[in-house]
Amino acid sequence: MTSELPLLFEKTGGIAVLTFNRPAARNAISPEVACRLADAFADVAEDAEVRAVILTGAGDRAFCSGGDLALTLPLMTGARQPETDWDHRLLNEPAVMERSALRGFELNKPIIAAINGACMAGGMETVLATDIRIASQNATFALPEVRRGLIPFAGSLVRLPRQISQCLAMEMLLTGDPIDAEQALAAGMINRIVPQADLMETAWALALRIAGNGPVAVQEAKRTVLAASGVTLKEGYVMEDAAKKRVMASEDAREGPRAFMEKRPAVFRGV
Repeated sequence: MTSELPLLFEKTGGIAVLTFNRPAARNAISPEVACRLADAFADVAEDAEVRAVILTGAGDRAFCSGGDLALTLPLMTGARQPETDWDHRLLNEPAVMERSALRGFELNKPIIAAINGACMAGGMETVLATDIRIASQNATFALPEVRRGLIPFAGSLVRLPRQISQCLAMEMLLTGDPIDAEQALAAGMINRIVPQADLMETAWALALRIAGNGPVAVQEAKRTVLAASGVTLKEGYVMEDAAKKRVMASEDAREGPRAFMEKRPAVFRGV
């Protein structure tokens, strides 16, 4: 990565790629990174051309090691006074931190995490908000906040026990101990493990496959799955029926079957 920006944001052919770009700091989340990440997610949510997102980290040592212990955490505890515009924005705009962690912010575009190396604290919390997770063989996962007298506060206390067994979630949360990629795969936290050299190629292949599907259907599927988490079956079926109604009313729902019958690739417009 040659850019000096601490978060890279690129769009190519309907795919948005967000890259934590502080490899010397193990891609830790500084106030600037948090603000830029929040802005990027807002941009992606509004851009109809974006159909899938890849989230990764620069280098091969760390996906993201979490909040910067020298910059972000002291700022949030009051041990450091705000010095930059990024600092002031993080403190004065609560929606920034929420959006950067995809907590309380609706982003229905599918997100693929390409996890290279250490995925810790705020980095792992962000991963728990993604939809598909590909990890390199050297990936490790941890929520070590209790070792610093802190707790995860970007969604993990709620998300983690819903995504893996509660007993493993409690062990990770209460000890702060890491697990490796094989353990994460066995726990169902990630989809697959690939060699480091194949990580981005695998993520791109998945993103392109998703981007080729009907965007109305893809986004309604994600929206409904997230909204139905924790509700009764009866309530979930109501949400599913509403999603069905929206999808069936779309032009994409007409184009898909028509293209199949005409033996040609579908041209989805997202409407």
